[in-house]
Amino acid sequence: MFGSNYYTLVAGLKEYALDSDAKGFDAKEIVSEILENVSSRDAAAVRLLYTWYDCENLVNFRNGRSAHNALGNLTREQIEAESARPSLLPKRLAAVVRAYDNPEGEDAETVDVNRRFERTLFAAYYDECARSSSRFLSEWSEFDRTLRNIMAAAVARQQSRSIDEVTVGGGDAVEQLQRSSAADFGLRGEYSFADAVITAVNDEQNILDKERKIDIIRWNEADSLSVFDYFDIDAILAYLVKINMVARWSTLDERQGREMFERLLADLDGKDLINKQ
Repeated sequence: MFGSNYYTLVAGLKEYALDSDAKGFDAKEIVSEILENVSSRDAAAVRLLYTWYDCENLVNFRNGRSAHNALGNLTREQIEAESARPSLLPKRLAAVVRAYDNPEGEDAETVDVNRRFERTLFAAYYDECARSSSRFLSEWSEFDRTLRNIMAAAVARQQSRSIDEVTVGGGDAVEQLQRSSAADFGLRGEYSFADAVITAVNDEQNILDKERKIDIIRWNEADSLSVFDYFDIDAILAYLVKINMVARWSTLDERQGREMFERLLADLDGKDLINKQ
């Protein structure tokens, strides 16, 4: 089945600009406008992308932290309600919440509640994404999980911690991270970004510089995964991945945020998109 094309919507994305009187821009408003102009099926993919922040917010709430990322689909009040009786979360995530709330219940039969809640919840999130109808979202989530696992393993090794305690999900990459003693965990030949991630974690002492190097890897991967997508939902999801990075950098470092947004505008040049058709 062919997906929808959003020529007018994608052409209009380039018109967003950083507010000269503020540090950032309203990423949530951008997401809301996109949701209003895509099909229900594609809107589900957008919401699933942002469920990552719902997971983050759930973990914060359960750990007694007040931090709440507004990019999530759910408000602070909804997160509190979901932590007790999930009804809005995707089914695999809802099952995790119920299992940890009731380790003797039916959901605990399929959920390993002996692991940290955070690891199990995010593993369920990536499992949901793997089943998404969006090619970009399924491939991006696998990349994101692998990148985060490599980062976590490199930090764990520095701190002489068990790598098994910090990785999320399973698969060949996780097994390699857990058993390899090589400097690159034996992943250099498997993942083109592995060496750059490990180098950034090990060699960069400035936290902002480290984050910037990691986000460059993410940005380039979003480009790579959407190189042949121009006006469909995968192009929009790639755009939103970058918007999320711009939003974060607009609060961390205004200059870096503005530079990333200017690069995003260049990537979305309408004439180039049309010429590619």
